[in-house]
Amino acid sequence: MKIIVLDGYGLNPGDLSWNGFEKLGECTVYDRTTPEQVVERAAGAEILITNKTVLTADIMKSLPDLKYVGVLATGYNVVDVKAAKERGIVVTNIPAYSTDSVAQMVFAHLLAITQHVEHYTEENRIGRWADCRDFCYWDTPLMELAGKKMGIVGFGHTGQATARIASAFGMRVLVYTSKNEQQLPSGVSKVSLDDLFRTCDVVSLHCPLTDTTKYLVDAARLKQMKPSAILINTGRGPLVNEHDLADALNRGEIYAAGVDVLSCEPPKADNPLLAARNCYVTPHIAWATIEARSRLMDMAVENLRSFLSGKTIHNVAV
Repeated sequence: MKIIVLDGYGLNPGDLSWNGFEKLGECTVYDRTTPEQVVERAAGAEILITNKTVLTADIMKSLPDLKYVGVLATGYNVVDVKAAKERGIVVTNIPAYSTDSVAQMVFAHLLAITQHVEHYTEENRIGRWADCRDFCYWDTPLMELAGKKMGIVGFGHTGQATARIASAFGMRVLVYTSKNEQQLPSGVSKVSLDDLFRTCDVVSLHCPLTDTTKYLVDAARLKQMKPSAILINTGRGPLVNEHDLADALNRGEIYAAGVDVLSCEPPKADNPLLAARNCYVTPHIAWATIEARSRLMDMAVENLRSFLSGKTIHNVAV
């Protein structure tokens, strides 16, 4: 059984092991694979493992031995699933492996915005507190989360985990979701999207990217928000119109934003959010804790093991 990992570096830059795959077949791991290298490297492989390397219908047509594609992520848009199904190729993904890590990143951004820990640490390294005439100082707004309204758009695994943390901070949780009121936990209220954006102090995006949700947050939506409001996006970059968000931040129409995802990754140097006022940007690392990546690796191996035993799980090409 020939197994090719096309772009392993994103999951495992050296702190995890590929041993689980190696036990299942002859495994070759490439850190990265360009589009021009895919067919050559994958020739003769029955198993392909990919994270962000795209597998088109034409590529799969050129790989007659291919039987299985394992995607090292929850999203599987890098694979032409329709073409895979037509060719009898099984495609699996990794659901819900990073729920707690992504919810944690929501609050990493939120606390960075409300408490400015890094700012004060850097100031104190250059002697500002030591030179201070008073016992303390501050030059940024400092905000308490208790009593604030947290609006969550999308109430799947990560949205629910975010709601639990928000409740622990004493925040009031409002959600926009297709679930009915009876399905929601105590203390969580269902509201319309308009009411969520108009009334919430913090809005966190956790909905899937679809034709309907692309640019869900645009200039009109941002104008609904309070001038003191904070937007957090750890979902998908294109949920937000980045130019509209940068304009809103620079004009002070909303207070701040924390984003872990952008519409193009890595971003172009002129992406407006990189220089926008009060915009905190992390490089798509909410999923990348050692714990989440270890779970991902284990689940990817189990997906393949199950396929080889004839009991496929997490099959998306159905």
